[in-house]
Amino acid sequence: MKQSRTNLYSCSYREIPKPTRGQLERNLSQRIQALYRSYLESQPAEVACQIFDNKIAIVLHNFMTRPVQLLAEQGKRELAQQVRFNLNKALEPQLKALIEEVVGVPVIDWLSDAKLESGHMGTIAILAARPELREEA
Repeated sequence: MKQSRTNLYSCSYREIPKPTRGQLERNLSQRIQALYRSYLESQPAEVACQIFDNKIAIVLHNFMTRPVQLLAEQGKRELAQQVRFNLNKALEPQLKALIEEVVGVPVIDWLSDAKLESGHMGTIAILAARPELREEA
């Protein structure tokens, strides 16, 4: 039995639906947590991401690597801050690439800071444009 060429090539292409804001935020949070686990063998207790227009706010809750924690406990707070700063700086390119992959928009600026006392780290990623989102129902 011979199949016609038109049947072979006539496939229906469905447009992939755009994600909702909540879906993108959850995906980002999970992927960021996995990135920290992969690179530092440690992960924040929680990663919260919030998309605002062309900005993404990321807060890592209760996050301190063992070496930084050890330095802080031994009273070497300045060295602990320096190690944490350098770790964050080293991971910045991977985090930017992850964000760009998930939201499909280039990151054009990056603001980040951490508090050793609370174990929180905050980052604001400025995007070149708003991510394309589907309205939530």
